[in-house]
Amino acid sequence: MNPETRRRFLAYFSGAGLSSTLLPGVLWTQLEAQQAQRITPEMLKAAEQIAGLEFTDAQRELLLSDVNDHLSHYEHLRKIPLANDVVSCLRFSPVLPGMTFDRTRRPMRMSKVAAIERPKDLEEVAFWPATQLAQLVRTRRVRSAELTDMYLARLKRYNGKLQFAVTITDDLAREQAKRADSEIAAGRYRGPLHGIPWGAKDLISKKGYKTTWGAVAFQNQSFDYDATIVHRLEEAGAVLVAKLTTGELAGGDTWFGGKTKNPWKVDEGASGSSAGPASATAAGCVGFSIGTETGGSIVAPSTRCGVYGMRPSFGRISRYGVMTLAWSLDKAGPICRSVEDCALVLNALQGPDGKDLTATDVPFNWDATIDIRKLRVGYLKAAFDEPRPSNEEATNDAAALDQLRGMGVNLKPIDFPNYPIEDLMRIMEVEFSAAFDEFTRTHKDDTMVRQDKESDANLYRINRFVPAVEYIQTTRARTLLMEAMARTMADVDVYLAPITSHHPPKPDSILDLNTTLTNLTGQPTVVVRNGFTASGIPTSITFTGRVYGEAEMLALAHAYQAATNWHLKHPELS
Repeated sequence: MNPETRRRFLAYFSGAGLSSTLLPGVLWTQLEAQQAQRITPEMLKAAEQIAGLEFTDAQRELLLSDVNDHLSHYEHLRKIPLANDVVSCLRFSPVLPGMTFDRTRRPMRMSKVAAIERPKDLEEVAFWPATQLAQLVRTRRVRSAELTDMYLARLKRYNGKLQFAVTITDDLAREQAKRADSEIAAGRYRGPLHGIPWGAKDLISKKGYKTTWGAVAFQNQSFDYDATIVHRLEEAGAVLVAKLTTGELAGGDTWFGGKTKNPWKVDEGASGSSAGPASATAAGCVGFSIGTETGGSIVAPSTRCGVYGMRPSFGRISRYGVMTLAWSLDKAGPICRSVEDCALVLNALQGPDGKDLTATDVPFNWDATIDIRKLRVGYLKAAFDEPRPSNEEATNDAAALDQLRGMGVNLKPIDFPNYPIEDLMRIMEVEFSAAFDEFTRTHKDDTMVRQDKESDANLYRINRFVPAVEYIQTTRARTLLMEAMARTMADVDVYLAPITSHHPPKPDSILDLNTTLTNLTGQPTVVVRNGFTASGIPTSITFTGRVYGEAEMLALAHAYQAATNWHLKHPELS
């Protein structure tokens, strides 16, 4: 027995007022039990402050043994392997009591595309929307193989400058393009995505290829199955040409290979975390792409890069085979060069697959011909009134409202529900900390490129200190927010709001809180270009619909796009 242990032993012996005739082994056992308490009353007192609580000494004494027991429970649970694709048994739904949906399935009604001739230089079609590319491929004026080779060449030419691709899938793409051409020649046309090259955010698994999640620790990772997104686009005949960059573990535009750039302004990042899909689509290097969003990762880079990105309603598209960040907030969606392209891609991807049990069977009935004057349309007045970093943005936003009024749309001002929206996004942070629990406990978070205060690595650590009770209470407050927003949406089918490319969102900005709020409520949003600054940088506005109200939302946005020519301009790349 060393001197310090002996001193403590004797002090305990005498302090307990016990007879010296009591067997020393009994006392030693009691002392060992006391020493085994890894959490002390002093630690509890400090932890109370983190949770905003205060207990008495007597209450702490009652808590002490159970709190210590919890540590062993955690250790037992941590022995259960929990891969990223193991889902929570608690399933979020954006559907509230009383919500009803049209369950009738109707044929898709696209807008008419004028007859298109093949240009002398095929690269002139690089920036064309998928609707026009589809016309070339369907009529066999351009073979899918030619289109694929053109986009593969552009991907390789501009990847060094823009850093938007992790893996370029040459062999797979050429094989799929060859198959598409054979099928179309034989009269087996699958639809408007048949033969169209696309890119997948590198959170989406494709068998036989790496799915790196943008992180050093996973840069050699691959899965032996296809994501539902990949499977459904292959069924539609689309051609996968690249796995496109994501910010590491779906955070920002920085990944293990560098920083993805904005094609309109190559000295700035593309914003996050669907940076690669937004950058490659804007740069005319894919026909369309698929991104994901949890808190703004489609909306922000689509705004920054001037493309048409759509975050669908929660549950609209299966996330099977897609990296989990937050179970109750993750969504996948298209990033395109036109609104109708978003509708075509959503039509191919929507619906349940029996694998992601949050995927909902509510039909998406695209009709480009509906009378938008019959839609009830609102605008988020406080956001339009908010001072903007640029007067040009405010001018373009006001002009978008005027344009719609001139098209016969009656606009009604609406306001946000009065809830601490930014505080409710702690739900996202706790969930992604749970998704990467072992990653943090084994210090793999140290391998992440970003280690600053705002980095995901730091947030993973911070959220270990959020009490479980507070998380549950926050989810209950989220229900109240959803109910309040449903009351607001009872009077409108779609509403407009300005958007900036802040990522992460700024907590004091109503513009940014709109993106945060609608992620929490599970509503769909589409980003639409609405002008340019004097320096030639695109600006955007958002159209937001009711839960599973994408058809009305996209119809209004499509009509606005068709009435303007902002979508025709593209970045000049050297």
